[in-house]
Amino acid sequence: MNQEMLQCIKPTPAVDSDNPEVIDFAAENAGRSPEMVQQAISLYYAVRDKVRYDPYTLDLSIEGLKASTTLRTRRGWCVSKAILLAACCRSRGIPARLGYADVRNHMTTERMRRLMKTDIFFWHGYTSIHLNGIWVKATPAFNIELCVKFHLSPLEFDGCSDSIYQPFDLEGNRHMEYLAYRGEFTDVPIEKMMETFIKEYPVDENWGDADFDKEVEIETSKE
Repeated sequence: MNQEMLQCIKPTPAVDSDNPEVIDFAAENAGRSPEMVQQAISLYYAVRDKVRYDPYTLDLSIEGLKASTTLRTRRGWCVSKAILLAACCRSRGIPARLGYADVRNHMTTERMRRLMKTDIFFWHGYTSIHLNGIWVKATPAFNIELCVKFHLSPLEFDGCSDSIYQPFDLEGNRHMEYLAYRGEFTDVPIEKMMETFIKEYPVDENWGDADFDKEVEIETSKE
């Protein structure tokens, strides 16, 4: 394994694959197969469905992004869930990176449009996993309950082909449109992300508002 690949199995500040809770979760959910592909598949479904997707938990601090933090809260947005999957893979010796893309969500909720003032999600996160000599994209963001609620086909992962958002929902409506890929990294490029977010997203007075946060909690609990 070359030096570049070695960096993809080491823990980082956010991808804390050496955290005991992360190690235990990965061990419990990697399945019985000794094959890396099968373990990665099992870990994908564990992160997809055992951690609720919650876009309102956006926290760009290292503590907020840590895999162990997401594991403890069992809630996360696309970036933090991708970090958790990467950490689980690394804890099992499977090389994993963090990938990012800008996507247009044609089905974004009214509440998200109200906060973001756009339907473009900059720096959408996915996990890139090295299996059978190639890098494969895996997107564990939407848990199955959310897919049922929004009439989406659950995003599957076979360890061989890229698992990225579908362009249409089950009724043929536009869903997700990939606009640009921003690259893959061994840890979270927080400064680059912050630069984009400050430029593209307006500061909304509702963020951090207690009553609004309570409303969000009620809405996300309906999934």
